[in-house]
Amino acid sequence: MSPAPIESKTALIEDLCAGNKPAGQWRIGTEHEKFAFDIESRRPLAYPGVHGIESLLRSLHEQFGWNPVYEGDSIIALQKDGGSITLEPAGQFELSGAPLRDLHQTCDEVHTHLRQVKTVSEPRGIGFLGMGFAPTWRREDMPWMPKARYAIMRAHMPRVGQLGLDMMVRTATVQVNLDFCDEADMVKKFRVALALQPLATALFANSPFTEGKPNGWLSYRSAIWRDTDPARCGMLPFVFESGMGFERYVDYMLDVPMYFVYRGGRYIDASGQSFRDFLDGRLPALPGEKPLFSDWQDHLTTAFPEVRLKRFLEMRGADSGSWERLCALPAFWVGLLYDTTSLDAAWELVKDWDAETRERIRNESPRIGFDVITPAGNLRDLARRVLALATDGLARRRRLHSSGRDETHFIDGLWEIVESGKTPAQRKLDAYHGDWKGQLEPLFDRCAYW
Repeated sequence: MSPAPIESKTALIEDLCAGNKPAGQWRIGTEHEKFAFDIESRRPLAYPGVHGIESLLRSLHEQFGWNPVYEGDSIIALQKDGGSITLEPAGQFELSGAPLRDLHQTCDEVHTHLRQVKTVSEPRGIGFLGMGFAPTWRREDMPWMPKARYAIMRAHMPRVGQLGLDMMVRTATVQVNLDFCDEADMVKKFRVALALQPLATALFANSPFTEGKPNGWLSYRSAIWRDTDPARCGMLPFVFESGMGFERYVDYMLDVPMYFVYRGGRYIDASGQSFRDFLDGRLPALPGEKPLFSDWQDHLTTAFPEVRLKRFLEMRGADSGSWERLCALPAFWVGLLYDTTSLDAAWELVKDWDAETRERIRNESPRIGFDVITPAGNLRDLARRVLALATDGLARRRRLHSSGRDETHFIDGLWEIVESGKTPAQRKLDAYHGDWKGQLEPLFDRCAYW
């Protein structure tokens, strides 16, 4: 039986509402990307070849039981136990983790994944680097993965911004996906997360180099989003307006231009076309056809705001980083958003900020980090208050490891960053101007995962 088409906007609203879950069913889904490189040449990996991305995927399948996903004859992803390994446009290796109950499980998942990746990559002389932006490689150095959706995006990006291709091939992030119980809970979490996303950008800032030199930013990855595509990026001021809810987000997504439609095993270019027209059966790429729910799910992934709504909320403001910070990012947001007391207190901190203030903080934090001035003091002062809320929230959750430890230790590294006053990017800049003597070769030795 063929899937039923979507007949109305109401069905799209109901699809988002289906994400509502009681607190006892809330889960944590962590995603992190990393750059694969040849250890000897310090060059990014191509897809084919004995020492390419494809060979890593095949070895993970053969040695650890991951199930391959193909596009044509090419393996483009792996799936296992509710998680997946996927490829960003230039082969950034991404673990999209399973929905897990607590941070102990989340960090175990991260460690297991990196151990498996090390097992298949180390004999090939392949390393992995956790940075928000490729520190030495030019755009033209980056390979492209054999995924047809990326070919459509690659053609479209230069039409709408100057840095969209850099976003695709030279950036990497870590993010966490979190649940909500109902519409009101979703709205409050969405607002707090959007307002504080620039704080996460500063805490995890880790992209100060471009093509081997300082670029003037702490999080160049974050700066790139400002010149990628204004129709699908940004701070979403409407989220803070009266009437915000699932329907309002659906209206936003109906106005986000499309990229593609997937039919019959192939991607059809619909870049710049309207999902509203699709809903009415008037999409130029598929005249007379109406969308399926799979089309809607695909479309939801093509908006790139600082926080994104699907059947859960995605925190999107952080650079990829070191092994331990892959666990710190979900800890930060879980402590804030999964504890009612901390969530309410965080909302009190930001509820009076206007759209201009939020936008200014978002624009300044990638460049000057903790020195940004907010209505609650500088961003470092705010970080202390917010980290205290997150720590208290994790303590109240009382999710204990078999050793008896709770989840609070997962953000200890963030406290150290705030107390030092130096973001990860600033520490790398200090090393570059100091011990590294203006060279980035040591970065690959000292900051890779192994």
